[in-house]
Amino acid sequence: MLGRHPGIRQPSIREPAIHRQLKRWNPRSKGFVFDHRQGISIIDLTITYDRLEEACKFIEEKVADGGNVLLVGTKRQAQEIIREAAAITNMPFCANRWMGGTLTNFATIKRSIAKYKRYQEMETSGEMAKLPKKEESAIKREMARMNRNFEGLVDMPDMPSVMFVVDVKYEDIAVAEAERVKVPVVAIVDTNSDPGLVKFPIPGNDDAVKSIRIVVDILVEAIQSGLSQREAKRVGAGMQDVRNLSVQQFTVGTVSAGEREIITPSAPQQAEAEETPEEAPTPAPVPVPAPAPAAEVKTDDVPVEDAPATPEAVEEAPVKPEKKKAKDADAGAEG
Repeated sequence: MLGRHPGIRQPSIREPAIHRQLKRWNPRSKGFVFDHRQGISIIDLTITYDRLEEACKFIEEKVADGGNVLLVGTKRQAQEIIREAAAITNMPFCANRWMGGTLTNFATIKRSIAKYKRYQEMETSGEMAKLPKKEESAIKREMARMNRNFEGLVDMPDMPSVMFVVDVKYEDIAVAEAERVKVPVVAIVDTNSDPGLVKFPIPGNDDAVKSIRIVVDILVEAIQSGLSQREAKRVGAGMQDVRNLSVQQFTVGTVSAGEREIITPSAPQQAEAEETPEEAPTPAPVPVPAPAPAAEVKTDDVPVEDAPATPEAVEEAPVKPEKKKAKDADAGAEG
């Protein structure tokens, strides 16, 4: 189990005095205690190492998926350490005072933060200086109070994915709110606290500055690793969008996706088309128009001299006297 996470080293977590006085210990933390010597409960550092490694992996996955970690440490020993960690990772934090309802009444907290931002804009633009002195002083007093309460929550647009707490017993309200809204909690749990209140307890001395700093520094490395993975995913998604856009630009015509599927044949259809030779198309038969029926000629209505004469009819037809005389005259002249 040792040596998995690069930021965790056993010698580093052995340096601080991670222990608690025996008279203050919580029996539910018995599984984390190595031994009781001279009235002091000594924490088993092997368990601390394993739990810290498990918490680092969980935080790294959450941050890589786009989540944020709310860092909470309002006790004097942890305030500056929490501020430094938040500045390095650009994560929300609470180091002055936990506002009741920060998680359970988040909608109201967001409205108060929006009001605080509006006051800041008025101060920056010089609009506040134009107000009466009494009103300006009242707004500045309210801004000072809001700054203490919302110092690290101004840039937290949504509910956090994970909450890290220093001293579960001291931050009992924050832990209770996180449990109510189903936000997993990673916390440093001393022997005077109940480790069953949080999902990822890290056994350690939550009163020693050196002990707190070692744990927080390791968690900061896990957060930074998660941020790097998130950025890599974002760049990869951007490159994929660019490729898709290039393919669309080189597509012939403005054909929609549905039409492209109809026009473009699938792979089995293309293979079948290559194997089957093309047959010449059979020309369609040209319809031949039927001959028009011949008109019947009634010989009763047409005179004999105007009717068409066939050779047999010419031979059989009697020659009229007038025409016979003219024909004989012509024959005599020729003779």
